[in-house]
Amino acid sequence: MTDTMADTVPNPVPAEPIARRKTYELVAERLVDMIGQGALRSGDALATERELTERFAVGRSSVREALRMLESQGVIRAEGGSSFVVAEAMNPLNSSLRMLFALDERTGIHDLFELRRILECEAAALAAERKIPADLAEMDAATEEMAAALADSGLADDFIDADLRFHLALAGATGNRLVLHSMHAVRDVLRRALLTVYRIPQSPESAVGEHRKIREAIAAGDAVRARDEMRAHLDRVELDVHKGGGDG
Repeated sequence: MTDTMADTVPNPVPAEPIARRKTYELVAERLVDMIGQGALRSGDALATERELTERFAVGRSSVREALRMLESQGVIRAEGGSSFVVAEAMNPLNSSLRMLFALDERTGIHDLFELRRILECEAAALAAERKIPADLAEMDAATEEMAAALADSGLADDFIDADLRFHLALAGATGNRLVLHSMHAVRDVLRRALLTVYRIPQSPESAVGEHRKIREAIAAGDAVRARDEMRAHLDRVELDVHKGGGDG
């Protein structure tokens, strides 16, 4: 008996519908790609709305909406009727994260904290193995600044600056420059998430206590405990971000 097509070819995988992207999202994504690839550099002025409309063969309203979104994410700034690339947007990872948050904030939060667990849990363990005194002192100073900001009428910017300083000091305590640069790359997006967390009652106070536990484990050279304390901290913060954003 001869083989038939049905005998030899497996059933195709059922096609799943692909979510349609809005035109302005595609325009914004293309502009971010151009920045990441170096076609647009820090301080460069973007083409006019009319020129972008012609270049991308889209409607002017789509270009206008794309520019508004990128400006809200800090990728570009408007000045004197023109739009300019912001220096911080030149970091490809940073700009990609900004885009992810702009298009789907819930997915962006999940991916951010998944990345933080990959980086910071092991960073805490490595810092505990190395116990660099100067970095421990920096973590102490950052934690005390957080506590002082809470005592001083709860100054959000000061608290978040100190919070970020703690995590950057911990990254530096690994002695691994790539870990530190990776944390710097996500700093702006992380700041946005922390602004949400700061509004949750008792969340800032919890962060101070958790930072102290992480620091104590590192100072004791207990890599396992440092890793566990960091994971517990990140798990709690992610939950609070979702609460603050109305997702939980």
